[in-house]
Amino acid sequence: MTDIERRVFALDSGHKALIREAGPKIHYPKGQIIFASGEYAGLIYLVEKGWVKIYRLADDGRRVTVAIRHPGELVGLAETLCNARRSCYAEAMDEVDLVVLKREVFLELLNSTPNLAIKVAEVLGGRLREAHATIHEMVSWPVHGRLALLLLKLAERSGVDTGNGIELNLRLTHEEIACMIGTSRPTVTSIFNAFKNEKAVLMEGRDIKLIFPEKIKKWLK
Repeated sequence: MTDIERRVFALDSGHKALIREAGPKIHYPKGQIIFASGEYAGLIYLVEKGWVKIYRLADDGRRVTVAIRHPGELVGLAETLCNARRSCYAEAMDEVDLVVLKREVFLELLNSTPNLAIKVAEVLGGRLREAHATIHEMVSWPVHGRLALLLLKLAERSGVDTGNGIELNLRLTHEEIACMIGTSRPTVTSIFNAFKNEKAVLMEGRDIKLIFPEKIKKWLK
């Protein structure tokens, strides 16, 4: 992901200021459901703080994580613009602050602010491109390659460069990671052990502490 591609997903300061003026800020504690599958999609959310997990429920009840929304990103965008019902769940992964806008208010903002409407189109286009890339990765890459690609994406969008590896503040369980790359939890644990042996990651228990991108990239060859 290039710098330009990373900027596609998050709003700039001016757009965020417009949204803050148009709706209230609401705090969601860790684990709280923000919206559920089947609900009418009448609200748009701007992530001010924390991370939001978007997931679906599989037939066997497993939670399949399909996206993670970061600070500065919009949540619930496509279905709200389509005036449809939710097909996914959104959950606060940690302490989360969201600016919440009613659909009608958001549409008024888009009508009155053309550059915000263009930005929203860019976000939706970027997410579609990312979804296409994920499908390609599932078909084309073995499991260790898919995990390496996921770690690189997380490092770019959620990581902090310490000068000695990328610190990942976002916590994901092995089960969540397994669902994101289409494999099993034991397989993810096994691959992480291999990554640790190669000093491509530094773990604290089961949490990823540091990622070393250059070493991770070797697993893509």
